[in-house]
Amino acid sequence: MLRCLSLGLTLWAGAISAQTLEFVSATPITAEAATLGGLSAIETTDGSTALTVSDRGQFFDLTLERDTAGNITAARAAPSAKFTPSEHDTEGLAIGPSGAFAAFEGPATVRHINGAALPRHPDFRKMGSNAALEALAIDAQGRLFTLEESTGGADVPFALYMFSQGVWSKPHSIPRQHGFFPVGADFGADGRLYLLERQFTPFGFRSQIRRFDLDATPPTETTLLTTYALQHGNLEGIAVWQDANGATRITMVSDNNFLPIQRNQVVEYLLSE
Repeated sequence: MLRCLSLGLTLWAGAISAQTLEFVSATPITAEAATLGGLSAIETTDGSTALTVSDRGQFFDLTLERDTAGNITAARAAPSAKFTPSEHDTEGLAIGPSGAFAAFEGPATVRHINGAALPRHPDFRKMGSNAALEALAIDAQGRLFTLEESTGGADVPFALYMFSQGVWSKPHSIPRQHGFFPVGADFGADGRLYLLERQFTPFGFRSQIRRFDLDATPPTETTLLTTYALQHGNLEGIAVWQDANGATRITMVSDNNFLPIQRNQVVEYLLSE
């Protein structure tokens, strides 16, 4: 959702993509559904189909057509028949060995998709209704990770919450960087956490991707991507997967805030390291 997260004068001459990510495509999403918009999360395992959800709780199945090089040429959305729309502000998706889950911002909650809510960490009750859980990821062990969009202080890191064996804990914290705020997360086949972040400037949205090795002591991070303002739309969802050649692709979806001047699009990068 649209928020004035930072009003600092971030100029067009800001940092650009790190060389470890290669831009592949930015594809508009077409749909017959008039309700398409506000896309806040995406999940895919093979890059040909994907699940996405709007912040109004409507789930959509995406069909991603690709050329012989494996690059997206068209993206079509249709309402999903597999998942029941939610009445909450849906912001995160995670599908893994322990099931399919969604994170909600108002109130801050994680639920089984089409199922019951998980226990809430005490911190969730203190989170603002428009700055709460924005990202959700699940690792190979079935552990869920989430974090809030805003901590309320420029020097306060983002707590990374983990749900394992029925209990929430806070094993790590994510340091703030350059006025960016978390909006999406996913684990790659390498076991590392990929965090999509967003910054709003007077010139439009910028995006950043950081990668974290949570098994290192202390955890290490690498900035893979930082975009110019308006280089892409309001990117909010991220999926990290491997194509048929074993290459890691990062597929993202943008939230148009249900405004015709903004974009519904799928943006893809190739990890080239």
